[in-house]
Amino acid sequence: MDDRFAEKVALVTGAGSGIGEATALAFAREGAAVALSDIDVVGGERVAEAIRTAGGRAVFVAADVAREDDVRALVERTVAEFGRLDCACNNAGIGGPSAPTGEYPSDGWERVIGVNLTGVFWCLRHEIPAMLAGEGGSIVNMASILGTVGFANAPAYVAAKHGVIGLTKTAAVEYATQGVRINAVCPGFVATPLLDKAGLLDPASPIHAHLVSLHPMKRFGAPAEVAEVVLWLCSTGASLVTGHALLADGGYTAV
Repeated sequence: MDDRFAEKVALVTGAGSGIGEATALAFAREGAAVALSDIDVVGGERVAEAIRTAGGRAVFVAADVAREDDVRALVERTVAEFGRLDCACNNAGIGGPSAPTGEYPSDGWERVIGVNLTGVFWCLRHEIPAMLAGEGGSIVNMASILGTVGFANAPAYVAAKHGVIGLTKTAAVEYATQGVRINAVCPGFVATPLLDKAGLLDPASPIHAHLVSLHPMKRFGAPAEVAEVVLWLCSTGASLVTGHALLADGGYTAV
């Protein structure tokens, strides 16, 4: 266990699997107490127990980030449990339906925007005051390469992730002199349960081969690789970095 985040408290949403799980485990490995949330209670409790078994401190709070009351309760529980909030990774997100804009289902649009964009807003809305009440902190919002480019048949996801980047920059400007840094990470395609559920991790699938080909590194990312980017942005090594959308995409957006 490293001590880069010793005596710090980190909050990670969507921590029951994938990038969120890897980020929560990484924070704990480097000394942070971690509050985890997810709508997946089994997954979230599993990750929290893994942290405790390894000698770390963790608490799981079931929360749907699209509901402000859930987010408020999550932040309040974090501060009540650990006394402060220093770092947050607003990672919770969903993929949503696949359809062209003119045929996209309205309920799918509302749910994707509700989780992927409004959910990030609710997190910022309650994390920032908690950090201001302490010694400041660092927040990382999970955007995507699709926050920087378009992608057919994913209008809600693309719109939400573009919105996350704009929201990140705005909040960063607002709190730049108050000790709270706010950045975003824009991963390429990462091998997570979300992609597996969509059938995109099957090597025999033509769409898998096509998506891999879009990355100059010729592979998908791993959740742990994205987690390392999140931790760096939250560390003192990134003390001059705020309002930035950091691409971790295997070169996807370079071509």
